[in-house]
Amino acid sequence: MSLKITTTITPQDRGFQYGDGFFTTAAIKSGKVQHLDLHFTRLQSCAKALYFPKIDWQQLQSECKKLVSEHKLAVLKVIITRGEGGRGYQAPDNPSLNAIVSILPFPTHYADWQAQGIKVSISNVKLGHQPLLAGLKTLNRLEQVLIKQDAKQFIDSHDVVVLDINNQVIETSAGNLIGFKHGELFTPKLSKAGIKGVYLSALQQVNTITEVEESTVFWTDMDALFTCNSLMELVPIIQLDSKKFELEAALIVKQSLMSSLHA
Repeated sequence: MSLKITTTITPQDRGFQYGDGFFTTAAIKSGKVQHLDLHFTRLQSCAKALYFPKIDWQQLQSECKKLVSEHKLAVLKVIITRGEGGRGYQAPDNPSLNAIVSILPFPTHYADWQAQGIKVSISNVKLGHQPLLAGLKTLNRLEQVLIKQDAKQFIDSHDVVVLDINNQVIETSAGNLIGFKHGELFTPKLSKAGIKGVYLSALQQVNTITEVEESTVFWTDMDALFTCNSLMELVPIIQLDSKKFELEAALIVKQSLMSSLHA
């Protein structure tokens, strides 16, 4: 199947028209994409769920490797759309797919977050349920846009924790949640809403992290609480509304988790 690797699309592209596509965002360090295989596993899962035709993943991965080779610290973003065509929402039978590949500056504030921790509040925006898309990073991110707008009112917070329509804890505005209690790790179950992050997947490969639905676990029972994604990696949460967490204890847990990841 044709896959055009580009930096632009036309207004007729289905990714622009309908959000008909998916993406991943990865850290570049010393000319290499961090957790490259997991990022491509994410892309493949999205392609399968959205009924995209067969894609030459090896070609795309080779192009990404060449593009990032001279960058010391940056961000790689890969967006795949179904291209142009089709009648309304109906996709074309033989689409010409687009892969929009770009290099972006690395967020400089994440280093401070990792060392000092962050304060978070509970978002007023709640995530709807769509099991067909839960866990996937599609181009339909209007809920996250609303969450970021809502977060502006919490002037003393760095980020927000997001619940679903059943008041179950799901994630932060742009990351997954991990709780630590009595030597065990927990993360919210994402079978109905939310995005399964690559960094969480990487941690799960080397640690036992139990998926739970009980929302109270994450702000009443935890000894330490973290948010994570591929760019910020593992960031301690030191305060969730009025609940405070000890930074030093969190940093000890964080060091252990990151050591196991890079062993």
